Amino acid sequence: MTRRCELTGTLPLSGNLRSHAENKTKRTFRPNLHVVTLLSDVLGRKVRLRVSARALKTVEHRGGLDAFLLKADNDVLSPTCLKLKREIQKAQASKAAA
Repeated sequence: MTRRCELTGTLPLSGNLRSHAENKTKRTFRPNLHVVTLLSDVLGRKVRLRVSARALKTVEHRGGLDAFLLKADNDVLSPTCLKLKREIQKAQASKAAA
């Protein structure tokens, strides 16, 4: 399983540890991932996702999971989130048609 945020696509980065003596040692900077349960207002159900702390702050800032997914680019979302985004768009379209 990749250490990848399902909402933003954040991956581990590589860099150097620098000691006081300026020795260089390769290291990885991993994203701060958490398994969270988010509520979809449109679908009325809970969704478990593995997201970074930064993505969780962004979801709250944008007004919830539905607003975040509708505004997000498709190329950074995971297949689970893409499916969820399509379901939300269908539910909103049927709600607007009724």
